[in-house]
Amino acid sequence: MRFIAIAAALVLSAVAATPHAAESLLIPADKIYTAPDATPLNQGMILVSNGRIASVADERARIAIPEGTRTSECRGVVVAGFQNSHVHFMGPGFEGAAQKSAAELESAVESMLTRYGFTTVFDTASIGENTVSIRARIDKGELRGPRILTVGWGIFPADGVPIYLQHLPPSLLERMPQPRNPGKARQVVRANFAGGADGTKIFLVTPQANWAVKAMAPEVAIAVARETHKRGKLLFAHPTSLAGLRAGLDAGVDVIVHTTLGEKEPWSAELVERMVARRVSVVPTLKLWYFELARQGLPKDVTEKLVGATLEELRTFKVAGGQVLFGTDVGYMTDYDPTDEYVLMSKAGLSASDILASLTTAPAERLKESRRRGRIAPGMDADLVVLEADPADDVRNFAKVRCVFRGGRQIYAAPATVQAAN
Repeated sequence: MRFIAIAAALVLSAVAATPHAAESLLIPADKIYTAPDATPLNQGMILVSNGRIASVADERARIAIPEGTRTSECRGVVVAGFQNSHVHFMGPGFEGAAQKSAAELESAVESMLTRYGFTTVFDTASIGENTVSIRARIDKGELRGPRILTVGWGIFPADGVPIYLQHLPPSLLERMPQPRNPGKARQVVRANFAGGADGTKIFLVTPQANWAVKAMAPEVAIAVARETHKRGKLLFAHPTSLAGLRAGLDAGVDVIVHTTLGEKEPWSAELVERMVARRVSVVPTLKLWYFELARQGLPKDVTEKLVGATLEELRTFKVAGGQVLFGTDVGYMTDYDPTDEYVLMSKAGLSASDILASLTTAPAERLKESRRRGRIAPGMDADLVVLEADPADDVRNFAKVRCVFRGGRQIYAAPATVQAAN
């Protein structure tokens, strides 16, 4: 054994010595955020063994490092791996995933996800079998990428595919589930789970041509919720409007995947209290609203007013004690950079630690995975992100990713980091 002395006041150590030294990795750090609400460790280190965190120490600790342990060339501000709770594996980079070369598919995954620190993602509607194929190829080690959870096919109101998806090929539109009764709804949910889904997504209200809307029948939404909850899984819901949000609460949804845009009234205290009491989580997707309103060509002042109202929705929800999950709707949204989302969440009143929680501990808790993910501690999965700078100084630093590790394996390194290592 060799010993490394590094210099502060706290050491979290699961083992004094680690067998299988060939599988050990030491990650030095300028600062370590072990959890959103914990005091960071300065000039620390993380020892990884067999895909798990073995030890975490600060600058004054003295821990045993097995001989043969590799030391990572990547150093910076280390946080737990990020989760994006609203993505879609859509677009040319992901089509025909089973036939694409590993290099081509890895490039698409990296561009959208891993380069921004995402070690777990929840796909909230896509072509089910295609996303499962991407997941399988990552899990087999054919390409590097995040852990993928998916709802498979989204479920729409009867004759209610939204207008913003109606440009898709007819052969694809015909496959989008639009159950007319509870029995058909249960069949769709069962088929999704049989195909590899990890949850369910419903579209409660969908916009149609000429400003019309379609709403999912309450009995259908309730049937979907019950069939999903029988399996202990989460029900995600796209609300579109306050009416959709209230319908989701009536049905028993678990996660609302957007704030609501263009409402004539704010989220009331009564509504928010009901959401919090029912433990409904919210994925704000604030940057999406700029993306959508730009496509509509709205004036800047109108856009700012509309988006500002959604910031207040998030602020009201957070102040009331609501659980926020980070998500960006990338895949549908073609601008992958999450920087603006971090800035908008900050404008809505979330601190850097609140945002870190939305990326780490909150999704782990929502998925009942707090014993494995979301924090940097002995025994946890070694899903880690190395940032160039401290997000406590500027929330934009959450997007400045130097390296990403999943299960102790490096799945991304920024080009500058690779050059420095060489």
